Amino acid sequence: MTHEHHLEPLPLESAGWRSEISATFALAWPLALANLLQMLVYAIDVVFVARLGEIELAASSLGVSIFGLTMWALGGLTGIVAALIAEELGCRRHAVREVRRSVRMALWLSVGTGLAGMAICWFGQPLLLASGQEPEIAQRSGAFLQILMWAMIPNVAANVLRNFVSALGRPIFATAITGVAIVANFIGNYAFVFGNLGAPALGLEGSAIASVTTSLVMLACYVIAILRDRRLRRYRIFGNWWRPEWSRLTELIRVGSPVMVIILAEAGLFSGAALLMGRIGPAELAGHTIALNIAALAFQVPFGIGQAATIRVGYFYGAGDREGMGRAGWASIIMGGAFMTLTAMLMLFAPFLLLGIYVDTSLAANAAMIGFAVRYMKVAAAFQLFDGVQTVAAGALRGLQDTRVPMLIAIFSYWVPGFGIAIMLAFYTRLQGTGIWIGLATGLVFAALLLTVRWTRRGRFQRPAKPVAPAPHPA
Repeated sequence: MTHEHHLEPLPLESAGWRSEISATFALAWPLALANLLQMLVYAIDVVFVARLGEIELAASSLGVSIFGLTMWALGGLTGIVAALIAEELGCRRHAVREVRRSVRMALWLSVGTGLAGMAICWFGQPLLLASGQEPEIAQRSGAFLQILMWAMIPNVAANVLRNFVSALGRPIFATAITGVAIVANFIGNYAFVFGNLGAPALGLEGSAIASVTTSLVMLACYVIAILRDRRLRRYRIFGNWWRPEWSRLTELIRVGSPVMVIILAEAGLFSGAALLMGRIGPAELAGHTIALNIAALAFQVPFGIGQAATIRVGYFYGAGDREGMGRAGWASIIMGGAFMTLTAMLMLFAPFLLLGIYVDTSLAANAAMIGFAVRYMKVAAAFQLFDGVQTVAAGALRGLQDTRVPMLIAIFSYWVPGFGIAIMLAFYTRLQGTGIWIGLATGLVFAALLLTVRWTRRGRFQRPAKPVAPAPHPA
């Protein structure tokens, strides 16, 4: 084997199912772990801000919901660069110039869209007032957002670099750097919220400063890791950063925009469910929030498998290997479904074990909330398998750069049968909160079935990847 071959990210030639599952697992577990660790980064903020009082916690929660949704949507748009990189590597094993151009334009896009995201955060207070929030909380949240918004561009750019290192076979960097972010965020909150380590006590604004600092630390870590790693350094992705590649930028926007819409559609469904639950009662809303947190924690693993599926399927798409595409996609879907079957069993047979992570289950004051949470987790257990399948199938389709039809599937599934059934069962039957969860489950079942049908047809009939055009000038 030549020195060049030692620089290959992951082997394209998976001889069969066992080697494909092994390659997918090697790519997926660091990404899934990074996703779980990212939730811990957010949890640190809550732990510190909660000690400031109810108003600060409410203001922080509202601000983070606006910032987080915007950042997640922009991450979907720019994160499609993983599919383009994988296609280019599948088409030409040493597609250094093509990969560099894709990453460069994704970084441009992260800056441009990040500025738009900052503008949304800047107007956080009027947005919250328009949604009917209390003026005092809206004002505190708006001030919080006007600091937090400076984390937007570093976070979106770091997501682009995360996709680059993962597609090049270094997903463990994402895990390690997210671990560094946990430490940075803890130190930042400890210093700036309560005035430790010689820093001023800034309260809620201090937590925002900690988040901005953490985003800059993450971005710096990715840059350092890329410059120090031999395999990644050879792509020189920061070279000629000023040179535009308009066709590549257009392709990123064309393929990535539907992913952004899918994220907004799914987030809108779950946000809408919380609003419906709030109309039923506070204990129901509290139980819903905890049950949803547990479901979100479980979701991070198939979400990581879906990210791996995008890369694995993308390699074979670039190589024009239809059999490899199908094997990579199905291996990922089976892995995602198998994991979520395990979490479903935990939710059914050990709900109090899971709830004990969040609340004291022995306290009488929590009895009503815990009762509702257990009831909702039974429904969550029923849709775990479908939630895992739909996110992995969507990831596999992104590897084929098929995002427009999955976008239409998501909008239909979440908002027609999903939200429609949630409203009908919640307010026109005795099911109330359980009806909302049945609606969520219905939306996920529709999405899983339709995306799987789409994957079956797409995997069978997908045309081989287009050849890479010769470069008109050096990248």
